[in-house]
Amino acid sequence: MLNIAVFGSGAGSNFQAILAAVQQGDIPGARIALVVSNNSGAGILGIARASGLPAIHLSQQQFPDERSFARAVLAALDAHGTDFVVLAGYMKRVPPEVVAAYRGRMVNIHPALLPRHGGEGMYGMRVHEAVLRAGDTVSGATVHYVDEQYDHGAVVLQRTVPVLPGDTPASLAARVLETEHALYPEALRMIARERIPEPKRT
Repeated sequence: MLNIAVFGSGAGSNFQAILAAVQQGDIPGARIALVVSNNSGAGILGIARASGLPAIHLSQQQFPDERSFARAVLAALDAHGTDFVVLAGYMKRVPPEVVAAYRGRMVNIHPALLPRHGGEGMYGMRVHEAVLRAGDTVSGATVHYVDEQYDHGAVVLQRTVPVLPGDTPASLAARVLETEHALYPEALRMIARERIPEPKRT
């Protein structure tokens, strides 16, 4: 059984897509063990609680320093038997201690075709603005393993979407998000079936 903890900061639409896939048996051998948000009012927590899932608010602002925050995160993951972490719209940096503990067992989704338009500060509408500024004719979404650098880990799966004439950042974002909702469950299904090997440690 793949016990998944999902981290998110906002409405939770990617989490909703993952949860639906788990509930429908489309990610065999997987279950949602825990949902974590840095935002006490995040929609992702409401979705989890309405589904009877453990859901907690953990923010670095609750702790005196990053190290104590990291220990609290690791303790929560351990208490719920977590063996895989999924970042779904999590807008905070994951402490290095947590990344190290779950190396090769933590993934993120990015709303562009990495390595293009990734890195520190590239999130949300900024990504789609950059795609349009660059004149790209294709964008998309990427599921990748998480390491200590932003948007840097090995790619699990990508899917493309066209950039249409007259696109705005908002219209492109909506098209990419729709693709994310299909891509993330597909990537997790591949991982759960062990079709994707964990990246080698360096």
